[in-house]
Amino acid sequence: MDDERAVVGERLARQVEFIVEIDRLKTVLRRTLLTDRSRNENSAEHSWHLAVMALLLHEYAEEPVNLRRVLKIVLVHDLVEIDAGDTFCYDEDANRGREERERLAARRLFSVLPADQAAEMHGLWEEFEARETADARFAAALDRMQPLLSNLATGGHSWRKHGVALEQVLARTAPIGDASADLWEYMRERLAEAVDNGILDP
Repeated sequence: MDDERAVVGERLARQVEFIVEIDRLKTVLRRTLLTDRSRNENSAEHSWHLAVMALLLHEYAEEPVNLRRVLKIVLVHDLVEIDAGDTFCYDEDANRGREERERLAARRLFSVLPADQAAEMHGLWEEFEARETADARFAAALDRMQPLLSNLATGGHSWRKHGVALEQVLARTAPIGDASADLWEYMRERLAEAVDNGILDP
């Protein structure tokens, strides 16, 4: 019994250590504003937003998806930013070496967990990066869609601030179409309106 308690105690201690560690994601700021324009969102808020989007929008997935797995993927996908930081997708210089930074971050961060949970979390992160499953493709689509919605709601804040044009946005967000023709059609219509309204350069 004492040995069992020791095993449970060690496992729980590692889980709690991880839970405390990931609180740091709340300090990682992104380029997108909250829709009230009061401040930049953080990566934890972004991940929460994706989880709610998955609950609401999974009916539009092109292929059947496992909602539980999609939720896991979106909640895990940006944890590496605790070490690697958020890299602005349109900044070519900042994106050099991003994959290696994030790989090292994943190795360190997930190793805090008990081995079985470390393997699961690391696997979910790698699945998201590879986008080879329907679940990962849908998670990635939501990840590309959410900043679009933020920009549309804030008058194209980060697009205008960083001189981002329609062609760049379409190239970055094309994975939405890989996962959902309906969501991609909807977003393309909103982007066309953004150009017409002068909040996104053609």
